[in-house]
Amino acid sequence: MIDREALHRHLQDLLEAARFKDYGPNGLQVEGKPQIHKVVTGVTASLALIEAAIAEGADAILVHHGLFWRGQDGRLTGWMKQRVAKLLAHDINLLAYHLPLDAHPRLGNNAQWGQRLGLVADARFGEQDLGYIGSAPEPWTAAELERRVSQSMNRVPVLVPGDGREIKRVAWCSGGAQSHFEAAIAAGADAFLTGEISEPQAHYAREMGVAYLACGHHASERYGVQAVGVHLAEQFGLAHTFIDIDNPA
Repeated sequence: MIDREALHRHLQDLLEAARFKDYGPNGLQVEGKPQIHKVVTGVTASLALIEAAIAEGADAILVHHGLFWRGQDGRLTGWMKQRVAKLLAHDINLLAYHLPLDAHPRLGNNAQWGQRLGLVADARFGEQDLGYIGSAPEPWTAAELERRVSQSMNRVPVLVPGDGREIKRVAWCSGGAQSHFEAAIAAGADAFLTGEISEPQAHYAREMGVAYLACGHHASERYGVQAVGVHLAEQFGLAHTFIDIDNPA
């Protein structure tokens, strides 16, 4: 068991939340019961995740994508009302960490994703140093990298293969980081992995010769929150369950 405020302070310090300029508030977004025995982790604070957490008897939910984002009008209507009402009715705390959960050097999405792909970062790049880059264990073809991603993530990525060069340096940044592609190229990448692809990136890949793999926004951001959940269980003796609400995006 841990006190809500102690858990919040621990996560704020662990993930260095204060140093990030983010798109929404990091930390406690909905206040629930003061004592926490069980934490459910998931990628997004969807109604499906909230209902699954209620069924699990959670006292707190920890997510990467919270409820509140810059530019929202703030009204508790429609889908927002449904989600908040469920949390309040069951007195469940909601904690959310966006960029801090991408960036943590050991528990973050990018560190954990790279580990599963057999990649270790030796440098960072891009906005707020969110992108990771490192050397492949051995030179890969784009097709070999695609197979490795498919096997690791149980998902076939969208591949734009570039010019067919050997892939020795791999850059990656989880989620919707397609805008980091040019920075990855400038950092010396032979291939770039992220969650999504937009129209311009296919042209950049073909023109610059750097392979681009869109591996799924949700799929690439499943790992950090799980690692933090395991850390909390070990550190404080909390019960922890990760619930993956499937998302094709």
